[in-house]
Amino acid sequence: MRILAFLIPALFALTTLVRAEMLPDPEIESVIRDQMTAFEADDFDTAFGFAAPNIQMIFRNSDNFGMMVRRGYPMVWRPAGVRFGPLRTIDGTLWQQVIVTDRDVRLHVLDYAMEDIGGQWRIAGVQLIPAPDVAA
Repeated sequence: MRILAFLIPALFALTTLVRAEMLPDPEIESVIRDQMTAFEADDFDTAFGFAAPNIQMIFRNSDNFGMMVRRGYPMVWRPAGVRFGPLRTIDGTLWQQVIVTDRDVRLHVLDYAMEDIGGQWRIAGVQLIPAPDVAA
């Protein structure tokens, strides 16, 4: 019985470390908004500057990066609306949820992995969260 009394709070603490919601961070939101503003202006050099070094190494230059965004994330390239969901820590990575409305008025939920590079937030990856299947 004593083991359970210890184990239950320990498991709760562990799950809190794995996934913890945090207060909004205006600096993180600003980086994401500024990158989207650069995309809208087709300023891929500026947009590329908001990417973390791992992303910059993968795409090597702003032209490749811009092509990937136009083809793979058109809702980010030309958003009709942007809202911020929760900021979370999952397995030590900071994730900012972003809800984007595209020009066809469809909602897309994305998770932005954020990385602190020398005191400045940079985008280390983006995941499109699939919409749940809804059956009638």
